[in-house]
Amino acid sequence: MEPGLANQRHPVVREAGAARGISASWHAWVTWLRDKPMVVARMSLVHADPLQSNKTGEKQGPVLVGKPDTVEQGMMMRTGYFRAVIGTVLAVVALSAGSDATEKKPLFDMQEIRNPRSLAVKVLQDWHRVNGPVPTRQKLVTIRVGEIWPGREYRMPVRMVVPANRKARGFHLTGGNTLRRLERDTRLTRLDQDLLRGGVGLVYTVVQVLAQSGLGEMGRESEARFARSLDPHDKIQYWAWPATMMRAITAAHAETGHFEAKGRVAMSGGSKNGATPSMAIIHDERMTAVFASVSPIWDSPLRLCDRKAWDELEAVAGRFRNRFLGGHFGPNFNREALAAGRSWADLQNFAAETSDAVFVSRNLKQLRARKVDMLFHPGTHDFVAFDLAWGGAHHKDIPIYLGANTGHGQRKGHPKLERGQQNRIAFLLRHFFPEQVEPLLPSPAVAQEVVDGRLKAWVRFPAGAGEESGRIWWMFDRPIDGSPGYLSRLIPDDQSIEMKFDSTTKTWHASIPLDPKASRIDFFSNHRKVIRYRGARHATYVSSPYTRATLRGEKQ
Repeated sequence: MEPGLANQRHPVVREAGAARGISASWHAWVTWLRDKPMVVARMSLVHADPLQSNKTGEKQGPVLVGKPDTVEQGMMMRTGYFRAVIGTVLAVVALSAGSDATEKKPLFDMQEIRNPRSLAVKVLQDWHRVNGPVPTRQKLVTIRVGEIWPGREYRMPVRMVVPANRKARGFHLTGGNTLRRLERDTRLTRLDQDLLRGGVGLVYTVVQVLAQSGLGEMGRESEARFARSLDPHDKIQYWAWPATMMRAITAAHAETGHFEAKGRVAMSGGSKNGATPSMAIIHDERMTAVFASVSPIWDSPLRLCDRKAWDELEAVAGRFRNRFLGGHFGPNFNREALAAGRSWADLQNFAAETSDAVFVSRNLKQLRARKVDMLFHPGTHDFVAFDLAWGGAHHKDIPIYLGANTGHGQRKGHPKLERGQQNRIAFLLRHFFPEQVEPLLPSPAVAQEVVDGRLKAWVRFPAGAGEESGRIWWMFDRPIDGSPGYLSRLIPDDQSIEMKFDSTTKTWHASIPLDPKASRIDFFSNHRKVIRYRGARHATYVSSPYTRATLRGEKQ
């Protein structure tokens, strides 16, 4: 069958060998043509001198192109002409590659995302007053997010909440809601009340597996389409969920009588509701802050389908089945894509071409230029954020908090876990009210040294940061990132101690006795700062970079 031109809606749909800028369709066409020499022969056969001279003046014998029994008698291809034909084909391919790339739509059409006229708003509950400790006005609508694939509309609900007596300036946007919950007037939490008193609105939408929204069939079709196409627009997590949050902003801003045109937009959530805003904020400059827990942060080799990393993982852990471990940006779809006929090279190409649009770690420069606030809670034992050792080594300046022995499905936590941690509340209060709330702690620097059978660790914050405490945790010979053992082997109860502060060097330090049989040690420290707002105290914590130190016999 001749190569088709399907799945060309997005430039990440490329075949192996297309790295030079040749689109999947053209690359496949040239490959097919290469394997069909008679086609070339029939395109370029001419009468040829059987003893034509080459550039060196030597005589050449006849050059037959195609099968001898199918080439017309006396019809031969001149080498130079053949080269000219191939050159012409490649030139057309190159030109097409440029036009092909420009004609394709990016993952998000941001002009359309911001277009309120295409929302097709359906009002379920018009603006109405809701009394309570902080009176509000609320409205519930559904909006058209867009077409998840041609001809299939994707709609989601949005509830908007503003102060009763004024417009909201900025808002807190969340997706961790259900249809049933949004049907009811919002009952305000203490944080909600603080935000509304300060003039900040609330916007709620739904970022959940589609079965929970009564769209299970669409969700299943989306997965099947994506496995065949590797087009991120076909997959809910890459297009529909981020687009939902961005379109919710458009819907709120369209309510000009209730929201001011300018204002900060902060997002918070965990799991899919941590990953979704982390991705959306890369694309939408209206978004100004993201607080995300148990969700991907960085583009580690496993996520990029690096063959060496996967070989190392499988050599240690064997072939295992886990829905998330090793996934690019959430569930691991590698097996499904391979079963649908895609190759490992296809998966690598997909990861290489989509990761700039997905990972915060690849967009730090532009996010910081926009002054975006960020804080991440990956958890120390999470199957979505499964690559702490790699991230700690390569992204020491991304602010994180590591709750010891926390993550999806980890119910107990470490005995020394900071149970009163209120990072999310303080993060949002600081973002919206920077003149009234002190900053949270920045990421500190860490150093370590092995001396006389002990690991000595030092942690230093910038001057004036205001850290109040330090505690360190450690593990020996933790299984590698992405492995089942990474999740199951927890930090032992007795492997945590308080750190001491040296006022001379302005560092927190600890000395850890080493296991003489261990080949490496992983460690991190947590540090507290209490944030105050309207008489309330909020204990916040930030972690030093997760650090893996080689003790003997292994590469770090």
